[in-house]
This record gives sequence, C-alpha cells and structure tokens, in this order.
Amino acid sequence: MPGLIEGHSHLFLHPYNETTWDDQVLKESRAERTARAVEHAKATLMAGFTTVRDLGTEGSMYDDVGLKTAIEKGVVPGPRMICATRAIVAKGTYGPKSPSPDVVLPQGAAEVANINELENEVRTQISKGADVVKIYADYRWGKNGEAEPTFTTGEIAAAVAIAKSSDREVVTHATTAEGMLRAINAGVSTIEHGDNGTADIFKLMKEKGVALCPTLAAGDAIEQYRGWRKGIDPEPDRITNKKKTFQLALKAGVTICMGGDVGVFAHGDNAREMELMVQYGMKTLDVLKSATSTNADVFGYGDRIGRIKQGLLADLIAVENKDCWPTSLLLKGILLPT
Repeated sequence: MPGLIEGHSHLFLHPYNETTWDDQVLKESRAERTARAVEHAKATLMAGFTTVRDLGTEGSMYDDVGLKTAIEKGVVPGPRMICATRAIVAKGTYGPKSPSPDVVLPQGAAEVANINELENEVRTQISKGADVVKIYADYRWGKNGEAEPTFTTGEIAAAVAIAKSSDREVVTHATTAEGMLRAINAGVSTIEHGDNGTADIFKLMKEKGVALCPTLAAGDAIEQYRGWRKGIDPEPDRITNKKKTFQLALKAGVTICMGGDVGVFAHGDNAREMELMVQYGMKTLDVLKSATSTNADVFGYGDRIGRIKQGLLADLIAVENKDCWPTSLLLKGILLPT
C-alpha cells in the first residue's frame, strides 16, 4: 500500500510522561534533542510512515530543516519531512512561562507582537526552509489560563497571503470555536485539534475546504499521563468532548487528516491515531485514505505520493495484519526503494 503520511508530528519532542514539555525546552540541549529526533525519525519510518508533516521544533529553532537535509542525503534513515520550523505565537501567550516578570525564558516558538512582526516572521521562516507555516490562532492565555484567541482574522490573513505567494500553506493550532472561526475565514489550509468546534464551525470548514487534523491520540495520552486508567475509570470530559466534536466534523463532511500530535506520545506508535479515529466513528477505509491520499492532497503532495499510481513515486510499504483490524493494527515497515 502507499507509504503512510503522519499529518501532525513533533520529531524534536518525546512523551511528556518521560520529561515535561517545559523541561524538554529548557533543560535538554539542542544537541540532545537532535540526537533524539534522529531516533524518532527512524522509528517513524520503520512504523510505515514514509512522510511526516512536522509542525514545530518547540525551541529547537530550524533544526528540523537540518534533519530533513540529513535524511535526504542518506546520512540517517527517516521519512520525507514537511517542515514548519519554529511555529508562530502571539507575544506573551506561549511558554515556558516564568513566575517572575523579571525573568525571560527561552520560548518554544517564535513570538510576534504586531502584524509587521508577524509578516516578517513568516518571511524569515520561509527563508530558513519552512515548507509550511504554522500559527497558533489561540492558546491558554485567558485570565484563568483558559484558551482564548491570539490573532485577529486580518493578522492571520496577512500571513496566509505571504505564504501563498511562495506556494506554501498556513496551518493553525486552534481549539476554541472563535479561534477556529478566525483561522477559517483567514484562509488557512488545516485546523489542528479543533477541540471545541461546533456544528456551524464544521459546516463552514466544509464550505471553505478547510481540513481538520483532530489529534485524538494526544488527548488520549495526556489523560492517561494524568492518571486516567483507560478501560477502568470513567471517561474524562476531555475525551467525551473530543468524540463529540470529531463526530460533528464527520457528519458535516469535513476533510479529515490523519495526524496524532506524535511526540506527545511515542514516535513509532503513530498508528495509535488511526485506531482512535475508527473507535471514534470513522470508517476503516476512510481512515486509511486519510493517512495516504487525503493527507497527500491536503498537504500539496498528491502529485508525488499517497497513491499507487503510474507516474508517482514508488513510496510503498508492505503491511502485515495478524489480527482483525481495527482493534489491532500492526504496521510492519518493510520499505521498498523510493
């Protein structure tokens, strides 16, 4: 079958139950993080994922572009990489956050304070090798730490206009309905997460051709890190809500990308997202399409990968399925030459 495509990866992160996000950004050297990323890339490839859209180095600057180059040169094994470099956040919204206003900590993304800085940052990231631009349309910066929108529709639209001039897409982290609405109206390509989307929001996404990358596995993993004993304890509200909104998106006919936010959980376990997509109500065949032809088309690579078709790259995997899919999915990455 076609090589699988991971739609939301962070090769420079590893599971939060091993090391918290803050400690990875603040206490792990970039050399260590790159060494880990090399191993993560190999694990991803051997799991049958021959392409990853890597949506932010989370403090490791433009090292994803360097890793991509090393893979392309054959220095290390790994999947084809679609890089977002640093991601872009509104000043004061992201992390790590210092308890003292007098201490400025290194940030996990590129901060901008106005539209001019935003436009300049988009151009900077493109100049450094970004294949796609990622913007945080909302984040946890409300009075009580709740998620609230961070950029206006006009600001996001300005970033989209610049990116489109270079034939690149803008994708947005958005979990609030208002953040999603602003991003959709600004012309972004995909919404990442979409936790609190409504029927009307998903209808608008369908109308405007904006895809959803739901990242089901990240929430599932985080709740387990917090103590949820899956299959034993009652389902957390976060999981119940995620199922509801995912099903609303399916009902509205929104294009669904397969992407698990892997890095929050272990690289190489990417198929965990596919299993949850089925468990949450998506048809098995549609999940397989999501992880191949759909992702290829949405990300702008449909003329090269995602299908077994004359004229496309021989980007293939052989799959051994010992059990009844989808309750157990075994992807054995026996890779053929590309």
